[in-house]
Amino acid sequence: MQKKESKLIILGIDPGTSITGYGVLEVNNRDLKVLQIGVIKLQKYDDHYKRLEKLFERCTQLINTYKPDEMALEAPFFGKNVQSMLKLGRAQGIAMAAALAHGMPVAEYSPRKVKQSVTGKGTASKEQVAGMLQKILNFKEIPQLLDATDALAVALCHYYQRDRPQQEQKSWKAFLANNPDRVKG
Repeated sequence: MQKKESKLIILGIDPGTSITGYGVLEVNNRDLKVLQIGVIKLQKYDDHYKRLEKLFERCTQLINTYKPDEMALEAPFFGKNVQSMLKLGRAQGIAMAAALAHGMPVAEYSPRKVKQSVTGKGTASKEQVAGMLQKILNFKEIPQLLDATDALAVALCHYYQRDRPQQEQKSWKAFLANNPDRVKG
């Protein structure tokens, strides 16, 4: 028996403390439609906490406007600058808090997973991701700031991944149980 799909709206977020990208994707019986794509510019605020406040306000506004069913976030990747990582994690947490305050489920995806889901290649450039999104979702112009298409890619990745069963947890205990002949006494 085939599961009947209904309308689903996914808010994709590419968090940042200077620029946060967002993309709102509507799925209606497997038909994909871009409702909105854009960026939240925060660099005009000197105070880091003011940026976080404005990010929360804008995420809340997007949630109230588009009424998404789920939020998908790009998870921060590991970098060398600890302070940058901390600030990026805070921005991600603020976007997450806005969704959770509205009772919305949140999912996180690594940049590599997002790129792989959209282009088939985990090392694709931002330009390649934007070009593939343009083909898949049939929109005319690629935004100047690719943070917007990155966020839309997160939403599309979430749509592709949401009905897949989670991979079995890999552990030594499971490995040993499945491979008793490889254990030496």
